[in-house]
Amino acid sequence: MKPVKIGLLGLGTVGGGTVNVLKRNAEEISRRAGRAIEVSHASARDLGKARICDTTGIILTTNPAEVVDAPEVDVVVELIGGVTLAHEMVMKAIHNGKHVVTANKALIAKHGNEIFAAAQAKGVVVAFEAAVAGGIPIIKAIREGLAGNRIEWLAGIINGTGNFILTEMRDKGRDFADVLAEAQALGYAEADPTFDVEGIDAAHKLTILAAIAFGIPLQFEKAYTEGITKITREDVTYAEELGYRIKHLGVARRTEGGIELRVHPTLIPERRLIANVNGVMNAVLVKGDAVGPTLYYGAGAGAEATASAVVADIVDVVRALTADPGNRVPHLAFQPDQLSDLPILPMEEVVTAYYLRLQVEDRPGVLADITRIFGEAGISIEAVLQKEPAEGEANVSLIMLTQRVKERSMNQALAAIARLDAVTGEPIRIRMESLG
Repeated sequence: MKPVKIGLLGLGTVGGGTVNVLKRNAEEISRRAGRAIEVSHASARDLGKARICDTTGIILTTNPAEVVDAPEVDVVVELIGGVTLAHEMVMKAIHNGKHVVTANKALIAKHGNEIFAAAQAKGVVVAFEAAVAGGIPIIKAIREGLAGNRIEWLAGIINGTGNFILTEMRDKGRDFADVLAEAQALGYAEADPTFDVEGIDAAHKLTILAAIAFGIPLQFEKAYTEGITKITREDVTYAEELGYRIKHLGVARRTEGGIELRVHPTLIPERRLIANVNGVMNAVLVKGDAVGPTLYYGAGAGAEATASAVVADIVDVVRALTADPGNRVPHLAFQPDQLSDLPILPMEEVVTAYYLRLQVEDRPGVLADITRIFGEAGISIEAVLQKEPAEGEANVSLIMLTQRVKERSMNQALAAIARLDAVTGEPIRIRMESLG
């Protein structure tokens, strides 16, 4: 049987890693797929650039459309990133009747509904395991391994840059800006780190996970997104004192009113396994009604870690080449005509617990005024920690942990507290999840 020909769009870190894995493990991959797999074409912006892979025998071009249009290419692997050109090339590949593999989370989160509908109409597969959590096979785990479960919730550390920053802040008592600069120097963060530190990258990935877990359309625009730029080393230290760790978490939960879809800094108990995921590593915790909680951990980025997922997708596509399109695993786990219209809850309707840090004047009656406001809002206080004022300072830090309450009630209470004369500055709030 003739080899399956692969056309690569992009020969950067992941593209080069994909070539290396396919060549190094060619015999093993062929035994799994039932056919040999070869990269025959590839596009790159700069053909003269040094590569981490050997491109001998690969037809190279600077025009990705030439790869997509090459009649001998069976599977197009999109690794160029961004949305505009990637979207154009993926739709062109589908129109040409070619299967697609992509590692592009933004593309799937924003245009996945359109892409999957086009793929279904053409009878081709679009595989995207590498779009979420790098080398961790989380898409396959939820879509296939947990197919017998009603997924109740999932929570993930799905951005390595943010996790590296928070780990360094905790372990070494460093400030956010200092660690961010190091992350950029090490290549963990881009020159413009907005997508990582503001949670946009994690929201792309969470959107995909939620769609697969709950059988809903992709709805990135409805994901609540909050970054880690306001987290201070003081908050990290206080959380540790209270038995918690701060992680930049993506949370998706099924509730009676709809689906929670949110990315934000989160306090989680230090005894949880996911609280001990450090550095640039990723982890996703999934709770199914039958299996209970399951944890998936591994490298969320890197040349060969991500290439591992890309190649696994290629093998899946090759296995499906002769399968009846109606019998393939659905793109979003559920049959396309069975997707749910469950709404995405607005953040004000989400119920969670809170860590609060207030700067207040060190005088009698202040705590009583604050607890009165919380009482009127129906908010129960679980713990209070008052720090000693620094020498010569008139203000103290007041740390409070609350029980679970609707976000709208907390917003109203904090607005009232901020108006108190004894409260200086904006109250700091970090949501808490037990993940039990």
